[in-house]
Amino acid sequence: MKQHALSVLAGLALGFVTMTVQAAELKVQNVIDNVYAIVGPHEQRNATNFANNATFGVVVTDAGVVLVDPGGSYKGAAQVDAAIKTITDKPVKIVINSGGQDHRWLGNGYFKERGARIIASEAAVEDHKARTNDHFFMLGNLMGKEALAGTDAVYAEETFEAELDLEFGGESFQIRHVGSAHTLGDSFIWMPGKNVMFSGDIVYIERMLGIGPAGNTASWVDVFDEMVSYNPKYIVPGHGPVTDIKRATEETYNYLVHLRTMIGRIIDNGGPIEEGIAIDQSPFKHLAVFEQIAKRNAQNVFMQMEFE
Repeated sequence: MKQHALSVLAGLALGFVTMTVQAAELKVQNVIDNVYAIVGPHEQRNATNFANNATFGVVVTDAGVVLVDPGGSYKGAAQVDAAIKTITDKPVKIVINSGGQDHRWLGNGYFKERGARIIASEAAVEDHKARTNDHFFMLGNLMGKEALAGTDAVYAEETFEAELDLEFGGESFQIRHVGSAHTLGDSFIWMPGKNVMFSGDIVYIERMLGIGPAGNTASWVDVFDEMVSYNPKYIVPGHGPVTDIKRATEETYNYLVHLRTMIGRIIDNGGPIEEGIAIDQSPFKHLAVFEQIAKRNAQNVFMQMEFE
């Protein structure tokens, strides 16, 4: 490991060591032997973070690196790669796309150029193809053409419908797509030998989760339940630092259930969408970006639930 590139900070409550990488405000957390999380900022996508406002997973194996999610653009992928190089000199050999958001797949081209295999669920690839134009339009507005330069729509060529068991470099990975969550093709990646779960956007920590038309909150609750049934000791979330089941439940699952319970009552009583948008979400106001997205989340859940 290149210790000169890292500054070791105090261990967290779960015993993780946090290391700050001088690249794009990315922070590397050592979860357990040879397993890391690269944690991006909570802020909106911009020309500085290159759409890397998310968390990515890294597993260093005897045969090279397995990367969970490649970053949100070509330049974002290069920054993820720079962070990986502070951990190991081994190249990225496999990239797993955990879902449909831009930072889960738009960095594929960078790593494919360097020989990596790209893996995703069939549902995720369908979502990527359906929303490619939307992603590029959004990122062009938020980041500008210069920051987006080099980014191409490169889709995974290795796909699976629901389950893929992968053995690589002496490590075992169980990749599971059990239903829609934040996006239609979200998967979680379980490492039984390490007791580590890479959740992708099924779990948000420190930041309020986003609910949009590409997801399904009813299914999201069920997918969360299935994921935690593996009883992972460590969860590498889609956003935020490495966590455990307790905190993931408090900040993701409980928020989803709160929205659906409150809005369900309004719909059952024939209330209007304006009443749904105004529900009390104050128990979750400590989460980042609360002011920006709380009411929009309520609106989107209302529109989903009125047709359930």
